[in-house]
Parts: sequence; structure tokens; C-alpha cells
Amino acid sequence: MKKSKIYKFSGVFILISIIGGGIWYWQLPNRHKAIIKTTFLLETGLVDNQWVIDNSHHEYKMISPAFYIDGIYKSMEGPKSANFIQLSQDPSLLWLTGFHVKALDSKTKKQISNDFICHTNIDFNDVKYFSNFHLEKRIGIYYPRLTSLSHGLENFTFPKGYGIPMKGNDFLYIITESLNHNIPDANFLIKHEVTIDYSKNNTATKPLLSRTVFIMLPYNKSDPYKSPLDPGKDYCIPVETKNHSYDYGNGNVLSGHWVIPVGKNTYRGGIDGELQIKDSLRLHAAAIHVHPFATSLTLWDKTTKTPIFISKMTNHTNKIGLSNINQFSSEAGVWMYKSHEYELVLEVNNTTQVTQDMMGSMFLFFYDKELDGILNKKSL
Repeated sequence: MKKSKIYKFSGVFILISIIGGGIWYWQLPNRHKAIIKTTFLLETGLVDNQWVIDNSHHEYKMISPAFYIDGIYKSMEGPKSANFIQLSQDPSLLWLTGFHVKALDSKTKKQISNDFICHTNIDFNDVKYFSNFHLEKRIGIYYPRLTSLSHGLENFTFPKGYGIPMKGNDFLYIITESLNHNIPDANFLIKHEVTIDYSKNNTATKPLLSRTVFIMLPYNKSDPYKSPLDPGKDYCIPVETKNHSYDYGNGNVLSGHWVIPVGKNTYRGGIDGELQIKDSLRLHAAAIHVHPFATSLTLWDKTTKTPIFISKMTNHTNKIGLSNINQFSSEAGVWMYKSHEYELVLEVNNTTQVTQDMMGSMFLFFYDKELDGILNKKSL
């Protein structure tokens, strides 16, 4: 075959591949487009692709790679980046006491609107973490997330005298994701600055353990996106069935990320299976994660028919977004019991004319009596 024909066939093949790839790309959900776009930009070095670390003054501060904001990115859709970190290079005991995130202009590093912060997750390696404290029986039982910051709750600090203990050279896994609800013609770069507060050798600090709870709603797995929903059936419409979807093997599937219609609605979800209270626990702090149009999220005691606490949300009045989410913090603490039933109750008010996406989660922090006993024996 002549070289001219080879070049011609190669050119046609490349052209067809580009067209096919373009069609495939534009059919993807916005979230998956952001993943591909961000990976390409970071891997090619077309945008700043390095994490910048500053670990001083008992705070670990890091600035993310650049995120290219080129359109609307609703909750869970925006460009994101992940990083493994160690607070120190030795195994000395540290106490995590607070978490913060803010959005920065990519060039000037000056703070910009929190409207470009979707969420920042702080996860830990439960195998290493619990083994360090001789608590191997906890491995694989609890969701290995310390907390999550999100739009409306960009700063979270434990009450005085409490913290999460960990070995300084343990790894934490940080994921931070961007957001843009309001600027359709966006064309700029941002970064996120994530800060973790910690202290050293503080024997007066009491340890906390984290439990993640969230509302899960059933959906029709044979026709998950059917709208309107059948009257009388307690179904939701999931945002998608691949992520935040849970199958407990009883024929029912549940979604932790669902669609809300226009107007006011209430959603409930039992959380006893997520809490796994074996005796009693004393709650000292809670970080809350919801999406815009949520108005309150209540930790509800079904047994006593009373709230443990109610977190109120303030939504923007002239655009989409959350101005503030009330967190829970108490030095005295509130007792929760094995014999009681608990649930989350979410109130929403979708003031737009189209459906919106929603989640309702809490990161609950309880006094860890067992770990306190281990630490006081100085057996580590």
C-alpha cells in the first residue's frame, strides 16, 4: 500500500475517532465531563497541578491544584483533586481540633466567594488508625471519614477540651471539589486552601470518635428515573444509580443523593444501623452536609419524640447557594442510647422552577471512653 493511502486512511481514522470521542464526551453527565477535563488539564500541566504544603504553627495548610471553572457545576459535579498527607514524619501523638477550607483566586491567592466550594472530605485509613490504638475490632465497621466541610459550613472546630487523636505519620486522604451554581459563562481558575488544626502532647484533651449518618431513600430499581412518582409509594428519584446507591440484599435499593421537586418537602431516614450504638454515647459535636434549598436537618429521637438538635440553614436570597449551616458543639454533651431509635429529618424548600439535587448527612462526634482508657494507660 502506498504511503499516501496509509496517510489517508490514518487521517480518516483519526477524524472518525475524534468525532466519536466528541459525541461520547458530550453525552456524559456534567460530573463525568469535569473528571475527564480536570484530569487532562492536570496531567498535561496546562494548569497548576501541584499541591502547596505549609505545616507550621500547629496547623497543616495546603493549597490545591487549579480548578478550571467553565460553566455551571452543581453539587457533586465540579472539578476536584485529591491528596494523601501526613501531619508529621514521626509517630508522636497529635490531636486534630479543627478543619477549614476557603476558595482562592488561582493567580493572586486572595480569598474569593465560598460559592466555589462544594465539599472537602477528610478520610483516614481505618486499618492503620485502629491498629495503632489496639482497636482492631473496629476495622471495617465504621465509615472511615473524619468529617466533611461543604458550602455553608467551611469551618468546623471541636468544643474546648476535645479532639481526634492520631499518630502524626498516619495518612489522611483529602478530596476537595469545586462548585458553581450561578455563573453560566464562567471562564476562570480557582484553588482551594484546606487547613487542619492540631495540637501536640495534650494530655487534658478527651478523644472523640466519628460516626457518619445520612438519609437514604428507596427508589424503583426497575425504573429509577420515572417521573412523576407513583402516588402512595415512598420512592425517590436518584440523581444517578452508580454513586451513593446502596443495596442491602432485601430487594430494596436506596439512594443517598436524590432529586427534590419544586416547593416544600420533608424527608426522613432511620440511622440506627449507621450509628451502631452498643451501650450509650455522649455526643459533643456534629458537622452537617446538605445541598442548597435545604432549610433544616434534625437529629431526631424517635423514642422520646424530641430533637437531639436542629441544624438550621440560611440560603442565599438572590442566587443559589448556602450562606450558613449551623453546626452542633457542646462541651457538656448529649447522651444517646442503644435502646432508643434515631432518624434524620430534612426540611427543604426548592424555590426554583425546576428539580434540584439533595443530600442530608451528619458527621457525629462522640466521647470515646474506650480509647481514653487506652491513652491514659500510655500503652501505645
